[in-house]
Amino acid sequence: MDPTAQTRFGLVGSGWRGEFFLRLARLLPERLRATGVVTRTAARGAAVTAAWDVPTFRTTAELLAHERPDVVIVSVPWPVTPDVTRELVAAGVPVLAETPPAADLAGLRALWADVGGSGLVQVAEQYLLMPGHAARLTLVRAGVLGEPTSVQISSTHLYHAVSLIRGLLGVGFDAAEVSARAFAAPLADPLSPAGWSGDDTPRQLSTTLATIDFGGRMGLYDFTDNQWWNPLRGRRLVVRGSRGELVDDRVVRLVDPTTPVESSLVRRQTGLDLNLEGLDLKHVSFDGDVVYRNPFVGSGLSDDDIAVADLLVRTGAWAREEGPAPYPLAEACQDHLISLAIGESVRTGRAVTTTAEAWAG
Repeated sequence: MDPTAQTRFGLVGSGWRGEFFLRLARLLPERLRATGVVTRTAARGAAVTAAWDVPTFRTTAELLAHERPDVVIVSVPWPVTPDVTRELVAAGVPVLAETPPAADLAGLRALWADVGGSGLVQVAEQYLLMPGHAARLTLVRAGVLGEPTSVQISSTHLYHAVSLIRGLLGVGFDAAEVSARAFAAPLADPLSPAGWSGDDTPRQLSTTLATIDFGGRMGLYDFTDNQWWNPLRGRRLVVRGSRGELVDDRVVRLVDPTTPVESSLVRRQTGLDLNLEGLDLKHVSFDGDVVYRNPFVGSGLSDDDIAVADLLVRTGAWAREEGPAPYPLAEACQDHLISLAIGESVRTGRAVTTTAEAWAG
């Protein structure tokens, strides 16, 4: 993959999530460029052009006729995503669809039947590319913990969390038995995407707990409503292996039969205190070795922005046949299959076992 190549992307949809990509293109013009945005109305299109200085169109055909991008991002509501994805695949265009690629199991199966064989669809799942998680994944794949046996996560919800669990365990498309329950309890919830509410009154929020048994390897899922935003609930990640354990940024493992040692993942974060290099993540190290380097040093991006930009750059390289597929449709379907099983288990009070689907082949 050429680290200096520019990825040209079209965008279908102009909601808040689509604006993530437009903002990153503005911040990283040498690496990312938006060729245009499809909006439902001319009025919305005029607003997008005024805000982001990109042309807008009413149809994907007009978008593609204006300039053929490397990839088109589909960032529209869940019910619409499969249809737009089909339309673009029919035009022979590589697609990056937002998560999840379809709302329910029937939708996943239908979408796979229609476009799975095309090899043209990636999905915008960035969590394993976030600096901390990418560093942890490097350690796990290097065998620092021995064989990974379980992942416990309390951080993000459903398919995002399942992506982390499956990726860190390396379970592929293994069948899973899911047992889940939800519990309500009072909790203040003062912050949301709309900002601080000014109200600290506790209200009943639901916490979902689920075990995901892959037959010898296990995931534990723990998520409270609005945990992404609520400053009163932290984030935790535990990876256990046959020779050690990772808890957030701390690692303990055996180096010989009688010697357990502890080490930490260490971020080089500049711009703090009297450091004058600018607010930026440089790298993450472990025992003196760099296990993650920020591909956008000097940009001052947040971890989530780094991951989304990295995903888009990798998708562009894949579309140009310059790199591997970052997160194929089959992986996204499997992650959402398990997340749907969590919801079903909560609703029914029974364990749900996933079966092999067409995309597992």
